[in-house]
Amino acid sequence: MKASHAIRAVALETGLSPHVIRIWEKRYSAVCPTRTGTNRRLYSAEDVERLLLLREATQVGHSIGAIAGLPTEALRKLIPPIAVKEKGRLEPLASGHSDEFLDGCIDAVQHLNARKLERILGEAALFLGTQGVLQRLIAPLAQKIGDLWRDGTLTAAHEHFASAIIRIFLSHSAKSFVGVAGAPVIVIATPHGQLHELGALLVAAAAANLGWSVTYLGASLPATEIAGAALLNRARAVALSIVYPDDDPRMETELVQLRHMLAEVPILVGGRATPAYAATLKKTGIMPQKDLNDLCATLEKIRASGTIS
Repeated sequence: MKASHAIRAVALETGLSPHVIRIWEKRYSAVCPTRTGTNRRLYSAEDVERLLLLREATQVGHSIGAIAGLPTEALRKLIPPIAVKEKGRLEPLASGHSDEFLDGCIDAVQHLNARKLERILGEAALFLGTQGVLQRLIAPLAQKIGDLWRDGTLTAAHEHFASAIIRIFLSHSAKSFVGVAGAPVIVIATPHGQLHELGALLVAAAAANLGWSVTYLGASLPATEIAGAALLNRARAVALSIVYPDDDPRMETELVQLRHMLAEVPILVGGRATPAYAATLKKTGIMPQKDLNDLCATLEKIRASGTIS
């Protein structure tokens, strides 16, 4: 079978990051891609199917180390009947549209229904893949919850409820993407006065999926504490989520102080309120991130080159 799929195309197809694909190949011999004359990996359609099956199997509880060597036919038998193989892809038998998942999650949050929220997140992970569930469900879910909180439809209790459930879900999902020793460290938090942490949780999961070792500090941390954690852990990057408010008079001081204490460490900032602090970000050289895609691309550059300008 001709091998013609580059690793980035395989990552898009399977929902696995290039880092995870390489680890599963090197550590577990899950697939054996061919190499071009310039040593680039090329994957066959069978390789792509195996990676899809392995992803699905790990997300329902199987250990990658225990199943990586199984024949493809045996892997197919591990997958629940909610998914079928069609033209090299795993497609849900149910509709599985991300907007339906989003509506269901919002309803679960409004009614503080933990069991329903957990079930929908689990189903979405199977249908959309790890990167897909982050970008197509949890990111818009965090934004929607913020919108509903601002217009008074949801209370702070609803947001704390959602954050707790999503934190557990993301922690469980990240177990399939354990980094190797010496993985670069990223410190993630929200600055002092920023109490909404769903965005930061999302960034933590995305970074773990890309092979980073995540030190997650939580919400509303002073610049001195964020910098101290970054220096203690020799972090290669710091990521902050800024959601609300967008007119905090303390924010400029916090960001300037953080940049002063971490002069050589890339600092990334994302979230709904980020554009409101554009002048401060430009002055300090802190890098605004438009969305999760942008942030993932930036982290890949930092990982590849050690830093970015």
